[in-house]
Amino acid sequence: MKKIGLLLSFLFFQVSIVYGQEDALVFFQDKENVATALENPISILTQKAIDRKLLHNTPIDVRDVPVNESYIATIKDISGITVFAKSKWMNCVYVRGDLQSLEALEGLDFVSDVEFADKSLNLGPIIGNPTEDKFQIEKQSNKIVYDYGAATNQVEMIAANYLHQQDFTGVGIDIAVLDSGFPGVLTNPAFESILNQGRLLGTYNFITRDEPIDTSSSHGSKTFSDIGGYLEGQFVGTAPGASFYLYVTEDVTQENPVEEAWWVEALERADSLGVSLVNTSLGYQDYDNPAYTHSYEDLDGFTTIAARGANHAFDKGMLLLTSAGNDGQSFGYVATPADAPGCLSIGAVDQDGIYAGFSSYGPNASGLRKPDVMAQGVSAAVVDQNGAVDFNSGTSFSSPIMAGAIASLWQSRPEATNAQIMQIVRASAHLFENPTDLMGYGIPNFETAYNALQILGAQTDFLEIQFAMYPNPAQDIISFNIPSAIEKAQVCVFTVSGQQVISSKITPNQNTVDISGVASGVYIAKVVSGTIKNSFKLIKK
Repeated sequence: MKKIGLLLSFLFFQVSIVYGQEDALVFFQDKENVATALENPISILTQKAIDRKLLHNTPIDVRDVPVNESYIATIKDISGITVFAKSKWMNCVYVRGDLQSLEALEGLDFVSDVEFADKSLNLGPIIGNPTEDKFQIEKQSNKIVYDYGAATNQVEMIAANYLHQQDFTGVGIDIAVLDSGFPGVLTNPAFESILNQGRLLGTYNFITRDEPIDTSSSHGSKTFSDIGGYLEGQFVGTAPGASFYLYVTEDVTQENPVEEAWWVEALERADSLGVSLVNTSLGYQDYDNPAYTHSYEDLDGFTTIAARGANHAFDKGMLLLTSAGNDGQSFGYVATPADAPGCLSIGAVDQDGIYAGFSSYGPNASGLRKPDVMAQGVSAAVVDQNGAVDFNSGTSFSSPIMAGAIASLWQSRPEATNAQIMQIVRASAHLFENPTDLMGYGIPNFETAYNALQILGAQTDFLEIQFAMYPNPAQDIISFNIPSAIEKAQVCVFTVSGQQVISSKITPNQNTVDISGVASGVYIAKVVSGTIKNSFKLIKK
């Protein structure tokens, strides 16, 4: 036993030499002025955030109240401890310091718990290989020459172009893009319309604690382009009409769980500003200090800092999209926060919709289906920091392609909740009935998702006052939801030139119309009952 004790002491001494300090979350007992803040929510949230929460019936609660700054100040004043980030949702701060000082924090009357990033406090061998560069695949530029419209394949694969044809491009949807850096954004022609129209709502670097976001990494500029980029005749992102916040949460010089804490802090800021949708082309599993590395068991959707933050964000009404990861041929499983049930995790396929071998797979450690859905991540078109169209591979690009499509979809019915949007997108995917560990529910079809969203809540108040038509496109039969107070209605179908081709009555018991005798093409279907009228664009297959 003495030899074992000496060995452990030696190993701990070695670890102290190599790393010197520990990282930890410090949780607080309470918050100040909670009742006052909740009675006057404008004091802690913007009006846009309050409006979004009211629209979706999202509660404003103690989690929205800021962390007690006096507690943070007390910890900052302790010699040898540095505070890097804070989380109001979890009521904690992320700190770094020597083990003895961190353990002493538990003696403070306002501290409820200290949770170390090193689950075993380094009592074991920690010598490992250098941390793998998680952007390695995505830095490989595939110089493929495309004709006009380099983004055509990745947009049409998920039918996001159908949303744009319906004039839904993300207008009115605020998106936060969390990444490693956005150099060139203010001068890049792909973002000129966003800047000119005042749709870049804010920027912040959570690492340096200031607004400039021009870091050495252009990863964020590229992922941003897949959502909001626009170069006439060359490239269109999937939500060219949306508005944006750009946040730097990734430090490319290190791999450390403090980046998870910065990420959660950015989510909290986004929520307070009324952001609806977040794209994160980042993931965490392997760290420079192997003692901090997440095991597969940690990736259960509830354990890591990022997963906990993601679930709070989802509960607060935001929809989070996250890259599944590029570890399909190494660690294998999705990283965090992609493991969280509060994230819609996006894997990668090639140009033909075939699973990309590098794309991380599921399930997570608790058996949850991951990834959720797929988009093009092999030779995906991007706009680089200098405004040139390029092609890169990685789930970092499949996620923003999907994020923009969802923003455009959500614009069509902004009152829908994040959970409803998430499930409709899953249900539209081609493997929904037979999901797999590699591809989740498969590749969504946003034309299908759009049609499903328009008739969402057939048993709710939404359709108590208006008609809805489905399916669309249709082959032989179209059906109508009829408001409960209506006994009958008249359906007329016209060509786009105004020629009537069908006139039929519908009732709650006979709510279908036969269109089998109509030629394939685009029509206008009008439904009239008294003062209630609805018109629909009908596509006959």
